[in-house]
Amino acid sequence: MGSAKNKSNASRKARIAEMRRAEQARERRNRILTIVASAVVVTGLVVGGVVLVQSQSDDSDTAADAKTSGKFVTGKDGVRTWEGTLSRNHVAKSVKYPSEPPVGGDHNQVWMNCNGDVYTKALKNEHAVHSLEHGAVWVTYTSKAPKADVEALAAKVKQTPYTLMSPDEKQKDPIMLTAWGHQRSVTSADDPNVAKFFEAYVQGEQTPEPGAACTGGLSE
Repeated sequence: MGSAKNKSNASRKARIAEMRRAEQARERRNRILTIVASAVVVTGLVVGGVVLVQSQSDDSDTAADAKTSGKFVTGKDGVRTWEGTLSRNHVAKSVKYPSEPPVGGDHNQVWMNCNGDVYTKALKNEHAVHSLEHGAVWVTYTSKAPKADVEALAAKVKQTPYTLMSPDEKQKDPIMLTAWGHQRSVTSADDPNVAKFFEAYVQGEQTPEPGAACTGGLSE
């Protein structure tokens, strides 16, 4: 059993390392394309800016995630799994999610960096949900979480690609772990369910876009 688990961990680490190398290559290509296309983009923005502003002014500031439907079902392992539909449209507005933190749904086209990033301020859900779509695990906590646990979890996140962490005073429990379509609460940083959740859901089978970038997004 130990040998099989070690092989599985080694395989996962190798797969993440390969994805990070591919991600760096994509970033180099994107920088080149950005330089080439910048003149065209600026021209398009000048022409279309007025039309865009007028169009947006006619809409409300919040969009209901109408295509997301379903409910949570809690398994014997304590993980709450969303059974139903999670929409994946890119939107420029705020989204009303059925849970806090959300486990998926429509989201902003720009993701939060999730390469072991620890944020000290609450994030906009629309950006963090995009990170979940890329296969990240999102660690959130309230002011009720012990400082020692927050520090220990932050250290774990910093060592784990495809993770991010931030405070969230709106959630119901002091410490929560979220992946696309999956979520659970844990009692402390030492709770063995933390490691189990990371092992199962960091770039896990639930990932809608496996291998997608966790850098090149928002950093604050």
